[in-house]
Amino acid sequence: MPSLDVVSTADLQALDNAINNVKREISTRYDFKNVKSEITLDRKGKCIHIVTGDGMKIKPIIEILRSQCLRFNVDPRCLDLKGIAPASLGITKVDIKIKDGIPRETCLEIVKLIKSLKVKVQPTILDDHIRISGNKIDDLQEIMRLLMAQDYDLTLQFVNIKR
Repeated sequence: MPSLDVVSTADLQALDNAINNVKREISTRYDFKNVKSEITLDRKGKCIHIVTGDGMKIKPIIEILRSQCLRFNVDPRCLDLKGIAPASLGITKVDIKIKDGIPRETCLEIVKLIKSLKVKVQPTILDDHIRISGNKIDDLQEIMRLLMAQDYDLTLQFVNIKR
């Protein structure tokens, strides 16, 4: 019986490469001269920490990060920007959480959409991803096309496709 898994993950190695390029670009740009800025990736906590000495420089750093993510084929929608927090002595901090997995509410929306299509497939919610199984691979491909056309504010990947 053909099946596939619908997941939402970010490639942490590509994201690490993007962050290294951001560091390199910040060190060479004239408008960041004499401004101490630091950007780090916390792989265990799945978070990006940005600290800069000038509050006006935080938004350009985030924009550089987004452009580098696009360059390394990491969808910027996987970055969940939390509030910008001013710290002591003019230092500004921001933590960007990396979205991993499909939230439960979104899983329920996807399953509801699939069941409303009247296609002979069976969606099953497994923790933070969805397994879809059916009798024909063509039905699964139709579901894949439909889900790619929808906007759930996260990146969807289709893995473990079994024929």
